[in-house]
Amino acid sequence: MPRPKESFRIPLDDDKFLSISVFQTRNDPNAEVIVAQISQIIDGEWKNSARIAVYRSPEGMYSQLPNRDREK
Repeated sequence: MPRPKESFRIPLDDDKFLSISVFQTRNDPNAEVIVAQISQIIDGEWKNSARIAVYRSPEGMYSQLPNRDREK
């Protein structure tokens, strides 16, 4: 996975964390993908309980990206 341009994380209740990360896209350095997720440690591994990804085009338009299963 590429390294984010920026990343922020705060603790929530019940040992969960909210993180926001901003990634540069592969095809256009002026576009970005913004990912927000809630994660926690379950059975010794980090697991996501909620995730949303948003694409920002070079023109400043936003659209939600479809969910993808990262477990496969």
